[in-house]
Amino acid sequence: MIQAADVGIGIVGKEGRQASLAADFSITQFHHLTKLLVWHGRNSYKRSAKLAQFIMHRGLIISVCQTMYSIASHFDPKGLFINWLMVGYATVYTNAPVFSLAFDRDVDERLANLYPELYKELKTGKSLSYRSFFGWVLVSVYQGAVIQGLSQILLDTITGPRLISLSFTALVLNELGMVATAITTWHPVMIFCLIGTLLVYAGSVPFLGEYFDLGYVITLDWLWRVFAVLAVSLVPVWAGKMIRQSWHPPSYRKVRG
Repeated sequence: MIQAADVGIGIVGKEGRQASLAADFSITQFHHLTKLLVWHGRNSYKRSAKLAQFIMHRGLIISVCQTMYSIASHFDPKGLFINWLMVGYATVYTNAPVFSLAFDRDVDERLANLYPELYKELKTGKSLSYRSFFGWVLVSVYQGAVIQGLSQILLDTITGPRLISLSFTALVLNELGMVATAITTWHPVMIFCLIGTLLVYAGSVPFLGEYFDLGYVITLDWLWRVFAVLAVSLVPVWAGKMIRQSWHPPSYRKVRG
């Protein structure tokens, strides 16, 4: 039974340790099941669902940007973000903030034990379902289209270092903003990852002269365009989330008061 289960839990008893040795998790008393399921199990599911959605989001949004550029440039075989920019986006500039979501929690352990209904609602699968998947796909497509399309409109060009500096900066900042708005309970690791990544990106810009127009990056003209693109890509998504939670507040908000 333990080996056939998705997750086997063995309890050390007077009859021996055979069950605990064959299980994925071993506990010494029955009442430890409460913490294992209601606290650790629930956090594991919620965090895994959020992390999976963000990994999909950060990969899809840059793909949409590349697609928009290809369409505008009549399918030029040379990509928009190449070499270091692609590697930097996937590792240095978005990796730590996204994976820091593994420290997020919507309720503390006291409330999780006090309201076991919070665990029961996981059986509905709302945190990671077809509906949530396609919702994130729509958000990714919208934000990718806005970042690349609006950058091209504001600069009135479809290629060049100015366009790359604008769209890539907006792309990185958009992902950091999405992570910040998705956090329910702030953790020191999350703050460190977000601020640290932002500083690392700002510090690396002077070394990206091969891709960016560094003379243009230090101007107010570039700065207001970055904020304009971010406002159009982030504000509607954030506002929609706030409206949806106001109409249909999630269970954790109810128990937190």
